[in-house]
Amino acid sequence: MNDMLKTTPDFSTEAAAALLKEHYGLSATLSLLASERDQNFKVEAEDGSISILKIINGAEPEVESDFQTALLSHVGAHAADLPVPHIRPTLSGASLASTTSTRGVTHRLRLVSWVEGLPLAETGRNDAALQSLGRMLGRFDASLKGFMHPGALRDLDWDIRHAGRSTDRLHHVTSAEDRALLERFLVRFEKSVAPRLATLRAAVIHNDANDWNVLVDKVDHDTISGLIDFGDALHAPVIAEVAIAAAYAGLDHPDPIGAAAAIARGFHAEYPLAEEEVDLLFDLIAMRLVTSVTISASRRAHTDDNPYLAISERPAWTLLRKLDRMNPRFATAILRHACGFEATSGARKVSAWINANRKSLKPLLERPAATYPAALVPYGDPTHPMTIKSAGEQPDEAQAIWEDYCRAHGVELGIGPFGEERTVYAGEMFVSRFIDHTRRTRHLGLDLFMAAGTRLYTPLAATVVSVEIEKDPLGYGCLIALRHEPEGCPPFVTLWGHMAHEAMGRIKAGDRLAAGALVGEMGAPKENGGWAPHLHLQLSTDTALSATEILGVGEPQFLDVWTELFPDARTFAGIAEEFYEKKGRSHEEIVKRRKELLLPNLSISYDKPIKFVRGEGVWLIDDSGRAYLDCFNNVCHIGHAHPAVVEAMAKQAAILNTNTRYLHDNIVAYAERLTATLPKELTVAGFVNSGSEANSLALRLMRAHTGRENAITLDWSYHGTTQELIDISPYKFRRKGGKGPKPHVHVATIPDSYHAPADWPAEEHGKRFAESVAELIQAMKAKGEGPGFFIAESIPSVAGQVFLPEGYLKEVYRLVREAGGVCIADEVQVGFGRVGSHWWAFETQGVVPDVVTMGKPIGDGHPLAAVVTTREVTDSFNNGMEYFNTFGGNPVSCAVGLAVLDVIEGQDLRGNALSVGNYLIDAFRAMQTRYEVIGDVRGMGLFLGIELVTDRKTKAPSTEFARAVSNGARRRGVLMGTEGPHDNILKMRPPMIFSKRDADHLLAVLEETFADVARTLG
Repeated sequence: MNDMLKTTPDFSTEAAAALLKEHYGLSATLSLLASERDQNFKVEAEDGSISILKIINGAEPEVESDFQTALLSHVGAHAADLPVPHIRPTLSGASLASTTSTRGVTHRLRLVSWVEGLPLAETGRNDAALQSLGRMLGRFDASLKGFMHPGALRDLDWDIRHAGRSTDRLHHVTSAEDRALLERFLVRFEKSVAPRLATLRAAVIHNDANDWNVLVDKVDHDTISGLIDFGDALHAPVIAEVAIAAAYAGLDHPDPIGAAAAIARGFHAEYPLAEEEVDLLFDLIAMRLVTSVTISASRRAHTDDNPYLAISERPAWTLLRKLDRMNPRFATAILRHACGFEATSGARKVSAWINANRKSLKPLLERPAATYPAALVPYGDPTHPMTIKSAGEQPDEAQAIWEDYCRAHGVELGIGPFGEERTVYAGEMFVSRFIDHTRRTRHLGLDLFMAAGTRLYTPLAATVVSVEIEKDPLGYGCLIALRHEPEGCPPFVTLWGHMAHEAMGRIKAGDRLAAGALVGEMGAPKENGGWAPHLHLQLSTDTALSATEILGVGEPQFLDVWTELFPDARTFAGIAEEFYEKKGRSHEEIVKRRKELLLPNLSISYDKPIKFVRGEGVWLIDDSGRAYLDCFNNVCHIGHAHPAVVEAMAKQAAILNTNTRYLHDNIVAYAERLTATLPKELTVAGFVNSGSEANSLALRLMRAHTGRENAITLDWSYHGTTQELIDISPYKFRRKGGKGPKPHVHVATIPDSYHAPADWPAEEHGKRFAESVAELIQAMKAKGEGPGFFIAESIPSVAGQVFLPEGYLKEVYRLVREAGGVCIADEVQVGFGRVGSHWWAFETQGVVPDVVTMGKPIGDGHPLAAVVTTREVTDSFNNGMEYFNTFGGNPVSCAVGLAVLDVIEGQDLRGNALSVGNYLIDAFRAMQTRYEVIGDVRGMGLFLGIELVTDRKTKAPSTEFARAVSNGARRRGVLMGTEGPHDNILKMRPPMIFSKRDADHLLAVLEETFADVARTLG
C-alpha cells in the first residue's frame, strides 16, 4: 500500500463526531468535505455554530501542524478582520488534540471556525471577483510580514522553487506532444526563471489559493468573503502567491491573462509588487500548471479513488496549450500594466522623447507628412467600398476607389490611424491568442497611403535589424525593422511593412542609416501582401521582439497595453494632432459670423480661407492638421510660439504686469539692450504697442522738433492704420477708397532700380532717384515752406521688396536735413537682423536716421513696438506735455523683447538669415535661367522678392502668373504673398530660424508650382 494512503485519515462520520465530543465537548452534525491528504468535516453544532474539524494526515510532522496553528494565531492577532478560520481550543485549552486510528496511526485534530461563503469555483470569475481575490491575498500576505516558523521551511513539491522537479515526472506523461509542450516551459524555467527566484522577496504565503479554497459572498459574488485551507502554506517567493491564484483562476477562463492581471492588480494594491517579480509571473503561472499536471500524471493510478487529484487536470492542460501559443513578452506586458508599471521598461520614456524632440526629426516622406493634404482612409467604415474590396481580395479596385477620392477632394496622403477598429482583419491569423472567441481588430500601426514607389526615409539615425519577405497572404510583403538609439532615450524599433522588394538588395542587417536616409519604397499589391499600396509604420518599445513578432493588430481589451508597447507613430511620422479631431467652429460659420460681427472691410486671405489653430517654428497648422511652411508672416520673427518667448511671457505675467509710472528693471534693461544694437547717436527709446503707434509717435517727435507738417513719403509705401499714417501711405490713399494725397503730403518716386530708365547708369541710380526728393523740396521752398520729415521703409515692402540703390538714402537724408527736416527709418518689417549683414536695414545704406521705428518682429507676435531717437530730438519733445502709454513698456512686454534679443544673439540668427538667404537667392537666380517669367530676383538675408513679367524687355507685369504661383504654393502647403503696384512680385519673409532644409522645401514647392502654372497658362 502507498505510504501516503497508510497515513491518510479514514474516519467515518460517526467516528469523527465521537472525537469531536471527546475533545471539544460538542455534539454536532458532521459532513465530509473533499481533501487530498487530510480529512475535513463540516461541523454544525446544536447551538447553531459552524466549524471545520480537520483530522491531519499521520505523516505530517508535528512541526507542520504547529506551523499552521501559529500562522492562524498570528493572523488573528495582526489582522483580526481577515475572514480566515480561527482556532477553537480543546476542552483542555490546547490548540490541537490527537487520536490513534485503527491502523495504529496517530492523527492530530484541529477545530477552526467556519468561514461563510460559496466556493469561487461555483460562481462566475469576473474581473471584479478576481481583483477582490488579489486584494484578499495581498492583505493576508501583508499580515504575515515578519512571521516565521520552522514548519514553513518544509520541502514540498508544490513549492514554486521546486517546479523544475517536474522534469523527473515527465515520463509519466504518455503523449510525446504533451511532453514537448512541458519541456518548453521547463527549459525557460531553468534558463531564465529559476536563477532569478532566489533574488526575490520571500515570506510565508498561503500557496494554494485555488477556487475551492476561496469563498465569495453568497449575495455579492464580486466580493471575496473568505480564505481557507492553509495546508500548503510555506515560506516561498511572494510572487508565487499571485502566480498560483492566477493559475487556478485561468482554468476554463476565456481570458486567462486578463484574469491573472485582475488578481495581480488587486494584490499590488494591498501588497506592492516589484517589477522584477511581475516579470516572472507568466512563467510561474505556467510552472504551477506544469507541476500540477505532472504530479497528477505520476499519481494517475490512484486518481480513480481520489477525484480531488484529477479535478483540474483537463483544464490545466487546456490552459497550458493556450499559454504556449502566447508570446510571453506580451503576456508580461499585460501583467506589468495591471500593476501600474510600464508595459516594458522605458516604454513611456520613448513616447515622451519623441514628443519632446519631434521638431528635430527628419521628414519621413519627400517633404514633411503634415504638409500634404490628407484624409482618413476608410478602413474603419465596414460599409465603404474601399474597405470591402481590400484585405487582399481586390486591392487594385480598392486602390482605384481611393485614387478617385483623392482626385475629387485634392487629397495626396491617406492616413490609417493607430487604434482604429477594422473589420478587414478577417483571416485566421487575426484570431486572438489571449481571449477565446475574440479577434484582433485594433490597428497598432500608422498607415500612410500613397502611390507604389513612394520613397520613405528614416526620421532618426538607425541600425538595420532585419530585412525580410513575409510571404503569408495578407502579410507585410517586404518587412524592414530599424533600431534607433537617440541620446537620452531608451532604444526602440520601427517596423516598416508593405515595402517594395527592392530594399532586399540595397540594405541588410547591421547597416547604419543616417537620419533622413532612404529606407525603401511603398510596394505594389503583388509584393506587399495583397494590399493597396501603403506603409504600415509601427514603433516597438520592446526591442527584444523580432520584426515578425511585433503585433500589428491587437485585441481591443488590451489596447492600453498595446499603446505602450507600440506607441502611436503619428508624431514620429510628422502627422499633426489636429488631423485627428477638428475643434471649434466650421470655416463657413466663422466667415458668416465675421460678416455679421466685424468690420466688413476686414480682409481674409485666399479664396478658400485657412483656419489656423497652432503655430510652431516655421510652420502654421490648420484645423485639419495640415502644416504650412510660413514664408510670409514676418511678425513671428524667431518662429511661431518660440519657447523662450512663451516662457518669458508666462513667467513675468505670473509675477507682475503694470505700467511705466512705477519702477521696474525690465524696461531699463530692455532699453539698454535695444539701443546697444543701434548707432551711437540713437540713444533714447520709447515703447508702444504696434508699428502704427511707433510711427505715430515718430510724427509727434518730428512735429515737436521741427514745428512742421510737410511729409515726404515714397510712392506705394505703407506706414500704419491711423488716419495720419494713412495720409502718408500712398498704398492706401491712391487705391480704392482713398482720397489722394493731402496738401502736406508729397510723394517721391519709388527708387526701384529694376524699373529705372534704361539710359541711367547703374552706379547713378541712387542719385537719380533722389532727384525726385530734391524736386519736392524745391517745390516746398517755392511756397516758403520746408519738409518736416522724410519717412521710408529701409527696404520698401508693399512696393514690392524694393532694395534701395546704393547711395540713395545718403543723398536723400542730406537733402532733407539741409532743408530742416528729420529722417525717419521705418524698420517695422525689415529690422532686427532680417537682412543678415546688419541689425538694421538702414545700416546697409551707411546712414543714421534721426528716428527709427520698429514693431512686428520686436516681440515675436507679442504686441510690442518701439521708437528710438537722438537726444536732440528727445529734448525738443520734452516740452512739458506728459507722454504716457498704458501698456507700452510694461514688464511683460519688455521681458518678451529681451527674450527675442537673447534668441537672435544666442543662436546667431543674423548669420543664419545671411547664409540661408544667400542660398535661396542663388537658387532663385538659377530658376530665373529656366523661367522667362522671372524678370528679377531681389533679396537680402531673409527679405526676398521675385518679380514676374510677361516680357523681360518691357518688364510688363505678370499679375496672373504671380497670383497663380502664390495660390499654387498655398495648395502645396507654402505661404507667400504678392506685392507691388501690380501684385506681380512674390514676397517672402520667413522666420529667422528658417533652415536650409526649410529652404529646400520652399524651393521644391516653387519648382513644382512654376512648372504647373507655366503649363496651365502657356
